[in-house]
Amino acid sequence: MDLTRANQHINEFARLIRQKTFNPYEGELKVGVDLGTANIVLSVVDEKENPVAGASYPASVVKDGIVVDYVGAVQIVNQLKSQVESIIGKNLTKAATAIPPGILSGNIKAIGNVVESADMDVINIVDEPTAAARVLGIKDGAVVDVGGGTTGISILRDGKVIYTADEPTGGTHMSLVLAGFHKISFEDAEKIKKDVNKQKDVFQIVKPVVEKMASIVKRNIEGYSVEKVYVVGGACCFDDFENVFEKELGIDTIKPVKPLLVTPLGIALHCS
Repeated sequence: MDLTRANQHINEFARLIRQKTFNPYEGELKVGVDLGTANIVLSVVDEKENPVAGASYPASVVKDGIVVDYVGAVQIVNQLKSQVESIIGKNLTKAATAIPPGILSGNIKAIGNVVESADMDVINIVDEPTAAARVLGIKDGAVVDVGGGTTGISILRDGKVIYTADEPTGGTHMSLVLAGFHKISFEDAEKIKKDVNKQKDVFQIVKPVVEKMASIVKRNIEGYSVEKVYVVGGACCFDDFENVFEKELGIDTIKPVKPLLVTPLGIALHCS
């Protein structure tokens, strides 16, 4: 699978967020709101699915698809919306959002309500691994979205999702293991986990968590013809993450660039 075009779009989206700028666009804009466990991301693409603008904010107002701080979530989405609107000079009136696979209907409604409280009509709610698959252009295989608290899995065949699952174990569990190992607070463990200069040492400590994630995936894809696994999400940013998966699964495991931004970009592509 050639991810050259997908990686180009992801890198461009990252640049737009970092530089707080926008690209010229054609036609109607599509907006995505990703209410993640560690970050809330607003993404904008045009009719040709090219990245236009974006904004991100670290937050802990949503846990595994459950809104735990409704007011805080609405405030952040409003802030990101205003920021992007000022960058592109256009009001954003509708959006898509996403959920981990398998969450309860009441939680789905709450996520939609957060976006609508930011004065945007919710026109689509997609599961997170499926959103990622859209960015990567995947027709067959399994997409694994490693979030803050869960590992989400979607199996695709001929471009259609035939199976989804979501189970506990994600980036939060890495931080808990790290905190226990160093006997430090969870917050300090989070900072160490995100320090790129300490990535190699951190990964040796959290590797058992990654192996557990792989075992979850292995159990869920059993019985399906899966030749490739694609991993996305902030918790899989470690250099050797995909190598551990490949060893545990015995299946080619591919990770795009900046995996944290894949799903947010894919949500915007589903805004139709």
